[in-house]
Amino acid sequence: MEYVDRVLTCTQCRAEFVFSGGEQEFFADKGFKSDPRRCKQCKAKQKGKVFRLRPETRTTCAQCGKETTVPFKPVLGKPMLCRLCFMNSKEQVS
Repeated sequence: MEYVDRVLTCTQCRAEFVFSGGEQEFFADKGFKSDPRRCKQCKAKQKGKVFRLRPETRTTCAQCGKETTVPFKPVLGKPMLCRLCFMNSKEQVS
């Protein structure tokens, strides 16, 4: 199943946050039935942890052309891959 990024609203602070395709795949793999209700910052406050916000950047996969997000700032000239293409490329190397 192909997962597409979705914008959700935090129930605690009412800010919008992205529920990325990779996160949706992770939720499905773990068997979680519902979407997250809180953004990462509110979730971290709830747990009492210090949260370091990583930049999420929208980009296009160099292999399949699908739009995806990556948890870092892309390096100019370096091809970015979606999770599926990245995992497939790792399997081919092994």
